[in-house]
Amino acid sequence: MTFFWPKLLWLLALVPLLIGAYLWLVRRKHKAAARYANLGIMRDAAAGSGSRIRRHIPPALFLIAIAMMLVAIARPAAVVTLPSQHQTIVLAMDVSGSMRATDVKPTRISAAQTAAKSFIEGRPSTTRVGVVTFAATAVVAQPPTDRREDLIAAIDRFQLQRGTAVGSGILVSLKTIIPDVEFDLRSWNPRGDAAKKRRSAPIDQAPKAAEQDKTVPPGSYPSAAIILLTDGQTTTGPDPVESARMAAERGVRVFTVGIGTQTGETLHSEGWTMRVRLDEDALKNIANITRGEYFYAASAPDLRKIYQALNTKLFFERRETEITAFFAAGAALLALLGAGLSMLWFNRLL
Repeated sequence: MTFFWPKLLWLLALVPLLIGAYLWLVRRKHKAAARYANLGIMRDAAAGSGSRIRRHIPPALFLIAIAMMLVAIARPAAVVTLPSQHQTIVLAMDVSGSMRATDVKPTRISAAQTAAKSFIEGRPSTTRVGVVTFAATAVVAQPPTDRREDLIAAIDRFQLQRGTAVGSGILVSLKTIIPDVEFDLRSWNPRGDAAKKRRSAPIDQAPKAAEQDKTVPPGSYPSAAIILLTDGQTTTGPDPVESARMAAERGVRVFTVGIGTQTGETLHSEGWTMRVRLDEDALKNIANITRGEYFYAASAPDLRKIYQALNTKLFFERRETEITAFFAAGAALLALLGAGLSMLWFNRLL
């Protein structure tokens, strides 16, 4: 526990003084009773030991209440778990053909749909969720909403397509969160080094000085995040690392989830053969750039656990918070309890 005004803790020195004052008053009362010995003996005999102990309980509760109020003046703070400030979560889901692989039972896409629905079921009512799907291109399957039935319906409508454009999934998700982000996916050349890409075919349609001024520290956007799930390597579209940098420049975190066995699988469909493997390095890089986190799921239970963990990370967070109100409320309750017991037992406040 920490304190915003720790210097005011010296007020707790008043508590021993109050205890001393109470003991002095009790001793003075005993001396007064000794002057009338017969009356004192009769009263003690009638009261019994239980009553003698009981008469100290209300003052003790009142002294504890005073101590708690003095601590509250110093404004205590503690690390507690509270609802986070994330108000919009975008699920970017890979719907490429490789998601029909059965190394994750029953299939990768079925396991991903089930886990996503579970994630939606566990979200707070104050958080909106959007769904973006990507294969060769990316589209918004469901704009951010708090309507659970619309989100479930959007996930049930997934249709597998060819190609994997992880970068497009990130950019469309970013556009969903921050509508004023401008980029042209058609002008982006995924070949060559990153510096050349930025010079010859930048993601931003027309970079301006004003746009550059909007950059913020990575991970600093407080009210939204992206959860990206994929099972393969980028085959088309923007460079996912460059897309991640765009998200990082706007403070949006990207949590990446890799699904599938690390050895990969060979798919045979409609006369063509494809070997699919998970590009973990790229997903880890995306998460690191945006101050997110990477998760790996080799099975459907793993995937469910990951989404449960993401529910905890995104919707609840541990942070230092002032807890003065708790001390003040506790002090008030103890003071009321002490006064109530005194009235019940002795027909007086203290």
